[in-house]
Amino acid sequence: MLNPVACLRMILLPLLAVFALANTPSTAQRYILDAAASDVSARVPFFGLASKTARFPRMEGAVTIIPGAPEKAVIDVTFDASAIEAPDSVTLARLKGEKFFWVEKYPTIRFIGRSMKLVSATKGTVSGELTARGVTMPATLAVTFDADPVRNAGRPVSFTGTTTIDRRQFGMKSYQLIVGNKVDITLRARMVPR
Repeated sequence: MLNPVACLRMILLPLLAVFALANTPSTAQRYILDAAASDVSARVPFFGLASKTARFPRMEGAVTIIPGAPEKAVIDVTFDASAIEAPDSVTLARLKGEKFFWVEKYPTIRFIGRSMKLVSATKGTVSGELTARGVTMPATLAVTFDADPVRNAGRPVSFTGTTTIDRRQFGMKSYQLIVGNKVDITLRARMVPR
């Protein structure tokens, strides 16, 4: 005759295991960017004394995070370069023109992050490529999430990503005595489950 405690264990342990597996996010978590709550800014030194900041308020994209395998995460974001905003009309015209983003020929900018390395539940880096003006270069974003994206699967999560690029690598070589070469880029994005 079986001990009642042993019988209870035989019944409960399989049920607990099934419940635990059902509540562990093991499949890819897919998100789309909430464009209304996301934007990109690019800050560049100006005359070595101040800086100017341009914004890219229109974007679309998707994020895929695989629980237990953050190195397989993919962030794919496209910015509308033609919607760029600048602090004044002269700067805006130059940024849209052939010497900078040349939006008539290259209307979009794209970042594809192909690998995420987390150093904590909410901080890490995303490595990938940035394409602007038809040139693709390696880029790494330092990212900070407002909540653990794995534990908060199925809920909106926001993140901030920062990187610095050399504009000359993307063919933007004009006005080097006036405009700095290093550009600080900040991406603020809100991810919504899809």
